[in-house]
Amino acid sequence: MTNDEPHLFPGDDAVRHVGEGLLARTLPRSEWTHEAHLAACLWLLRDRPDIHPEHQLPDIISSYNASVGGVNSDTEGYHETITQAYIRLVHDWLSRNDQGEPLAVLVNALLRSPLGTRDLLLQHWSAERLFSVAARRSWIDPDLLPLSAGAGLPQRVS
Repeated sequence: MTNDEPHLFPGDDAVRHVGEGLLARTLPRSEWTHEAHLAACLWLLRDRPDIHPEHQLPDIISSYNASVGGVNSDTEGYHETITQAYIRLVHDWLSRNDQGEPLAVLVNALLRSPLGTRDLLLQHWSAERLFSVAARRSWIDPDLLPLSAGAGLPQRVS
């Protein structure tokens, strides 16, 4: 596996472990990876209708960060623009790709898609804008390409 290849999930329980660990604040910090962020987001959107990620994920992530010794400041921890962008993108991807497959199959397909790449948001925001204090604190619109429905991302090929 190269640095560009995502860490895939072996089964539904592994995805639920991440999501439930995030909610319970018991997930080891070392497991809170880029892939885990996307897996938790997809799990929340698909399997937890009692949670509204757009409104509740900021507090969930901030509380989790604090529980594992992290800080939420102007330079690290919770990031509003990144979180809200991925919620929108994962929600859109899920609406076009969920055919009732097992959770891990969907998560792994998402991670293999362009949405799973770590630098996706830098196609829409300049680094200066995305990593600004203003973007960390509140939603900031993209300055390079709009984050429209689908964001130019192809549907999963079966």
